[in-house]
Amino acid sequence: MTGAGGPDPSAPAVELTGITKRFGGIVACDQVDLTLHRGRVHGILGENGAGKSTLMKVLIGLVLPDAGSIRIDGQPCTIHDPLAAAALGIAMVHQHFSLVDQLSVWENVALGEEGRLKSAGVRDRVAAISQQYGLDIDPDARVGELTAGLRQRVEIIKCLRRNPHILVFDEPTSVLTPEESEQLFSTLREVVAAEGRAVVLVSHKLDEVLHATDEITIMRQGRVVDHLPTREAVARSLARAMVGREVSLRSERAAFGLAEIEDPDQEPSGNGENRQLAETTPSDEPVLRIEGVTVKGRGGARLLDDISLDLRAGEIVGVAGVEGNGQRTLGDLLSSLVPLDAGRVVVNDKEVPTGSPGAMARAGVAVIPEDRHDSGVVLDMTVVENLLMVDPHRVARHGVLDKARATETAQQMIEEFDIGCSGPDAPLWSLSGGNQQRVVLARELAAEPDVLVAAQPTRGLDVGAIEYMTDRLRQTAIDGVAVLLISSELEEILELADRIVVMSRGRIVGELSQADANLETLGLMMGGSTE
Repeated sequence: MTGAGGPDPSAPAVELTGITKRFGGIVACDQVDLTLHRGRVHGILGENGAGKSTLMKVLIGLVLPDAGSIRIDGQPCTIHDPLAAAALGIAMVHQHFSLVDQLSVWENVALGEEGRLKSAGVRDRVAAISQQYGLDIDPDARVGELTAGLRQRVEIIKCLRRNPHILVFDEPTSVLTPEESEQLFSTLREVVAAEGRAVVLVSHKLDEVLHATDEITIMRQGRVVDHLPTREAVARSLARAMVGREVSLRSERAAFGLAEIEDPDQEPSGNGENRQLAETTPSDEPVLRIEGVTVKGRGGARLLDDISLDLRAGEIVGVAGVEGNGQRTLGDLLSSLVPLDAGRVVVNDKEVPTGSPGAMARAGVAVIPEDRHDSGVVLDMTVVENLLMVDPHRVARHGVLDKARATETAQQMIEEFDIGCSGPDAPLWSLSGGNQQRVVLARELAAEPDVLVAAQPTRGLDVGAIEYMTDRLRQTAIDGVAVLLISSELEEILELADRIVVMSRGRIVGELSQADANLETLGLMMGGSTE
């Protein structure tokens, strides 16, 4: 970090001018200007790959720009690394977790701090921050055993503990419930105004940005395409600026978080009008049967408690529920990651051993995992390696990988699923989140499964990527595959599912047809009400 003179209290907290960053032939940021003021929340909207996260990584020293300048409180600075950014009072809550699973919550929060630590002091600070911001967490819980939503709370608390003056939130609510998100931003706005902090909210959710910010900058393809006060913003024009075309707010309201907005030019939503089921009837034999399944965690806690569920060819069954009520365990069960304590899983009339690596995949069950970075892809491997890692034998000759055949096969999958990348040998980390998810989808569907488990398939994706993913899930069901959709996005489930089951405390507490389901009924059932 370099700078000269003292801070100017009248100057903006941050001025980024002409920031340009290239990765090979890709221009991630192209002459970007951004100004942040103390006491204000600044929203940055854009699709995945628009350059939002790259711009923020420049600010916190994770990426060095090829051109442009940075001023903090009016003073020119060169931020070489995150330690230099921290010295300037800059902190960031990252979209993807940077936690150590083997450590407790308080140990993760304290990581990187200098000097002798007193565990009691850190625990007390964690408790105080969690209470202030409505982010309840057990300081002694082991991070590896927490749900995605609870892990995000740890990331936020870890950042807030350092009391930063300039705070960056990169998609902070992608794994939080609507209630948690509302509480977080309500408290945050009070703190920002009272303490004069400058806050950046990087998001693709229109409702979130419209309710939580004071001004909005929109990025597309690495450039700033619009900047305006939030009070002058209209959802439809923001969506158009983000995507570069007109979009249907009805079909994309799950992406935007705009549950209350309907598109007057569209017919009322209803899954039955969107697609026709494959040639199956309710009397057909289920492809997947989950019978009396119980899975226990540490200390005997029931993560899944005597659940039973049937899934038929050509239908989409949605699993709704507040995070942490057994949905992740259900996905892990069908990924061969956890054994059963009771019950059985049957695929095509054959019982499948659970907890046996690869057993579910061999039985015809494909899985889009809840966290693609945790268990869906390997970021340091290439696109071709990620596409073929599950079944490399398909491109092998006499047990030896045929590189030419692997490249050809991967190129065909890239074209079929419209994966945006420089080619099969591109490192996966160079792809946007939406294109990484397309790699996962392409790989799983290439196995021609009988059952597809899609766990949080649109989490963290922008409107265009969500539109693609939901269309693919519909088409997969039309093609005769049984689809189990596990999602915390109720609008997504209402839009796609033929039947909806609701989980609470590890149990299935009710089932509704798509025609009978609505937000109010689902919300009551998610809270444990069976009336």
